[in-house]
Amino acid sequence: MPQDTLCKTIHQYNKVPVPKADMEKLLEIAQDYQKVKNYVYQRYSGPSSLSKLYPGYTIQNEMTESGLRSQLGLPSVYFYLAVFEALGDIKTQWTMVKTSISRLAGQNENFSEMEKHYLRFLLKVSRAFDAVLNRQEIHLQGDMDKQYRFLIAQLDEDKQDKIHSYICRQARKQMVKLNTSRAVGFSVSSKAYRYEDHGIYLAIKEKRKRIYIPLTDNNRYQSQLYLKLYPEKQSVEIHVPIQVTVREHSDYSNQIGISLGMNVMLTTDQGKEYGESFGTYHKEYAEWVREQMRSYSQNRSQNPGREKYYRKKRRQEERLHSYINQELNRFLRTEKPEVLYLPKLPAPRANGASRKINHSVTLWQRGYIRDRLIQKCREQSIKIVEVMGRDISSECSQCGRLGERNDGIFTCKSCDIQVPDRINAAQNAKNRGAKR
Repeated sequence: MPQDTLCKTIHQYNKVPVPKADMEKLLEIAQDYQKVKNYVYQRYSGPSSLSKLYPGYTIQNEMTESGLRSQLGLPSVYFYLAVFEALGDIKTQWTMVKTSISRLAGQNENFSEMEKHYLRFLLKVSRAFDAVLNRQEIHLQGDMDKQYRFLIAQLDEDKQDKIHSYICRQARKQMVKLNTSRAVGFSVSSKAYRYEDHGIYLAIKEKRKRIYIPLTDNNRYQSQLYLKLYPEKQSVEIHVPIQVTVREHSDYSNQIGISLGMNVMLTTDQGKEYGESFGTYHKEYAEWVREQMRSYSQNRSQNPGREKYYRKKRRQEERLHSYINQELNRFLRTEKPEVLYLPKLPAPRANGASRKINHSVTLWQRGYIRDRLIQKCREQSIKIVEVMGRDISSECSQCGRLGERNDGIFTCKSCDIQVPDRINAAQNAKNRGAKR
């Protein structure tokens, strides 16, 4: 039986600066790649092209017949990748539009439950959604047609028209004009490159010619790559998607609730702490960024450079991220969880506090910590259960009643207990996850 895998992106870098002439050739490909994507956005992002989006071969044939590729002189290995990348963006936008319409309709008190059911049916069935947006009659087949007939029998024609108009109106509001304004890189198919001589050879717009870029490693891959360009630094960054085998651990059997914090990075429901120095690192980073912003604002008239600032900021972030990953690895090795209960919390806010505190909260790395934790759990076959985080630090984990929080200590008068609020939150996360 084949083992499960997941996709992970790694990076490769050029060993020596890319010659100016070669960088110009790469930039020319990136600019043409951008033009192709914008052409597809402009031509196919409207409702009239909904029926052509899946699977997309109709659009591929129309783009071939358009003559744009020969006009730009762009090799097919880049041209069709740009077409399907733009189609992917269009499909993603339509999915987001449908999700937004469904959410708004659910909050609309003017719709009855049957009307909401009919509206969600139209959003779910692509052919019906296409017909509604293009003001056409809905024609379905098989079981979908029977379901459609049943639903319209419950609604009169005026209500159907009202729902159709609502969908069209909300779609116009939610749709955003897609456009890419920067030529920063392009995708590369496996036919457009080869690894050789401790580097990579890339196809360019000139026939039977490739440019050579020495790399810092000798690894070779066969997947589709993404080449990101930095012309001011004369460097490139290659993004390589690889499949990583998911590991199984027979000794990972614990069920653990956790709580993320700004001083201590992670606390378990048993009170064990990981990342005790996270607050120190984060405070140093936040104060340094704040001081740099203040200094830059005062000296902006002198047009000071920012390159040194960005380099140091990147080093500070890498130091912080290295510590986060180190502590997450230690947490997983030590606790050996089978199931992890993680509170799902809203974005951090610090309204009413001082500017210094607000700025520190804004730079909190909670999103990075969650992303890395989820990725590592997927790689180790650890199940993550997200639970509602409302009142998770204010509600007693033993009796469920609301208690008091003061200086990081939670007090419940009913149970006569006092515990750190982050431990109480972790215990609540585990309790709520177990109930699910």
